Amino acid sequence: MIYLDNNASTKIAPEVSQKIFDILSQGLVNPASQHQGGRIARRLLEDAKDAIGTAVHAKVNSVQSDQVILTSGGTEANNLAVFGLPQSSGDIVVSAVEHPSVLSAVEQWKDRGRTVRILPVDSDGLARVDILKEWISDHQADPKSRSISFVSLMAANNETGVLQPIAEAARLCRAANIRIHTDAVQAFGKGPLSFSELDVDAMTIAAHKIHGPVGVGALILRHSVPLSPQLWGGFQQMGLRPGTESVPLAVGFAMAAQIADRDHVARCRTMERTRDHFEQRLLESCGVARILSRSIDRLPNTSSVVFVGKDRQSLQMGLDLAGLACSTGSACASGSSQPSHVLQAMGLPFEWIQGGLRFSTSYQTTESDVEEAVRIIARVTHGSLS
Repeated sequence: MIYLDNNASTKIAPEVSQKIFDILSQGLVNPASQHQGGRIARRLLEDAKDAIGTAVHAKVNSVQSDQVILTSGGTEANNLAVFGLPQSSGDIVVSAVEHPSVLSAVEQWKDRGRTVRILPVDSDGLARVDILKEWISDHQADPKSRSISFVSLMAANNETGVLQPIAEAARLCRAANIRIHTDAVQAFGKGPLSFSELDVDAMTIAAHKIHGPVGVGALILRHSVPLSPQLWGGFQQMGLRPGTESVPLAVGFAMAAQIADRDHVARCRTMERTRDHFEQRLLESCGVARILSRSIDRLPNTSSVVFVGKDRQSLQMGLDLAGLACSTGSACASGSSQPSHVLQAMGLPFEWIQGGLRFSTSYQTTESDVEEAVRIIARVTHGSLS
């Protein structure tokens, strides 16, 4: 099987799985227990959280340290931010191409009577920060107009790989005293990522996107930023996310995060080389293929491809049967028959949207993998149902 679905989940690195096994073998107890066994587990847990924070260049081990709040993954961390950060009655703003865990969460806010504004994107899938600036300026010019209290803008899109202007959006929000969160699940490990330099209030990351374990993620929270918990029943993590933490998963996450931060330059070069080779060979071999957002900054591993006139679901199933794993969009929405909301937001023609697939490599993907993938795609595309 040629695996080109790394944006859904990466394969765990052998050294990370070994580390988790070693921790499990120690027979650790509850890190909230006050006896010696609990204190040993607590030390390992706190060291892991510090390592995760350091890997994303947050402030750790200082009087004004940022917080690393462990969650079950990116979806929970996004929900914690979307429901926990808006403190006032102002409007909530999210882009039209956010992950389903953000878009579905803000729908709940709408059901509660909160106004949600959807920030549009251009034809390349780039968020229109100029419109956000207008919305903020309108309120500053006329305080009687609707204010904005919270913005969530992803750092990189999970389907197209487009790098979003999060730093620019953060500057606008900081100047207007608006809380801002970024979903950086896809961005981490695929380029430089600094929580401090982005100057956001909160950031989501997840372990299984960086060759770590499934089942653990984190919300990085700026020092002193208030957050309302969404779970109750314990004092763990200062009550912001109660529940017994998994020390093995946290340690595995920390190790994967340290490696991702350390090796991101070399990994990115490898991924960009294989991605570009894949796209060039695909365009040469498949006349109906079109690469989206190719002319703007995007992740080094992601190719959003439309096969004009083809049916994405039939094509994806055919590729799977032929030995190639890819996706029709976000893995969290893969059970849906609905076309990609990202491609729809970009204003693409219907026959393009219907034929959209996502291919995502990792640093482990080889050029021979790419060559075989192109051969499979060309064969299946020529014989697939339209």
